[in-house]
Amino acid sequence: MPSVDVVDETFLAVPPAVVAAAFAPPSVWSEFWPDLALEVYADRGMQGLRWTVAGALVGTMEVWLEPVLDGTLLHYFLRADLPGEASDKRVRQEVRRRQLAAKEVSLGLKLALEAGRPPGVPPALP
Repeated sequence: MPSVDVVDETFLAVPPAVVAAAFAPPSVWSEFWPDLALEVYADRGMQGLRWTVAGALVGTMEVWLEPVLDGTLLHYFLRADLPGEASDKRVRQEVRRRQLAAKEVSLGLKLALEAGRPPGVPPALP
C-alpha cells in the first residue's frame, strides 16, 4: 500500500468537456503539481487522465471526470511513496500537504470554470 494515498472529490457546475480541457495541456500540470514529473499512461478523454508520477513522489495519479446532473464530479486520486526512507511524521506531513494541494487545484478550477455561476442557477444557454 502506498504511503501517500490521497482521494478528493469536488463538484464543478460545468460539463466534463470543459474540465477535461482544463487538464489537457501538459503545461498546466507543472502549475498544479510543480514538484512532480508526470507521464500520461491513460488518456481517457472526457473521463480524465492517468499518470505515472516521479520526482518528489513515486507512484500514480488520476483525475476522473464523472458527469453528474448539469456538471462534473472531479475525482482525484494520488497513490505514491516518498522516495527513500521516510519517517511516519514526514509521511503524515506529506499526506496533509497533498490533501490541501488537491483541494486547492479543484477549488481553483471551480472558481475559474464556473465564472461566478451562483449555486442552483442553471447554466446560461448559448
